[in-house]
Amino acid sequence: MLLLALDTATPAVTVALHDGESVIAESSQVDARRHGELLLPAVDRVLAEAGRKLDAVTGIVVGVGPGPYTGLRVGIVTAATFASVLEVPVHSLCTLDGIAYAAGQAGLEGEFVVATDARRKEVYWARYADARTRVTEPAVDRPAELAERVAGLTAVGAGAALYADSFTDVRADLPQHQSAGALAALAVEKLRTGGEFLPPQPLYLRRPDAQVPANYKVVTPQ
Repeated sequence: MLLLALDTATPAVTVALHDGESVIAESSQVDARRHGELLLPAVDRVLAEAGRKLDAVTGIVVGVGPGPYTGLRVGIVTAATFASVLEVPVHSLCTLDGIAYAAGQAGLEGEFVVATDARRKEVYWARYADARTRVTEPAVDRPAELAERVAGLTAVGAGAALYADSFTDVRADLPQHQSAGALAALAVEKLRTGGEFLPPQPLYLRRPDAQVPANYKVVTPQ
């Protein structure tokens, strides 16, 4: 087994290789505006560090969000392209699940909430019974509207840190962004236990920022 994992749903452009036992190489760069520019060089860097060739990869793991439209589609399209060229499967996971799993690897136990920055003064979030068990569907909301629903829960992620006045017990010492290594490790567990994966489709949760104006008129030569 050699899984190539990647995620661009958060400001982190993160790539990792997992051999079924452990992460053998990983690269993460936090830059919300350069996903397309940074992703492929990161793939090359991880392969070189591990001393592996792309054609040795047996599966692609990709985080499908939720996340901003532009950044999210970079990772999903790249994953689909690699899978098609290599003729290997794509294993899609919720990005929030990867952050939750990383928090568990770092020692977090019990119930908690993961929140990432959704911009527009909103967060993408979900609640977890533990690091492997999500108990709510991913959602996008204003932090102030979540205060009562997340009261008393440990909070993980850049969204929680950004709006610490709306979340209780924000753990800034735990992972803030996605880790492709954690995402790959979660995928390995699911593959071994027969766990379910998501469809390889982006979880946008809201309309993209760029839209055709409501009063747009087509102007054609007479």
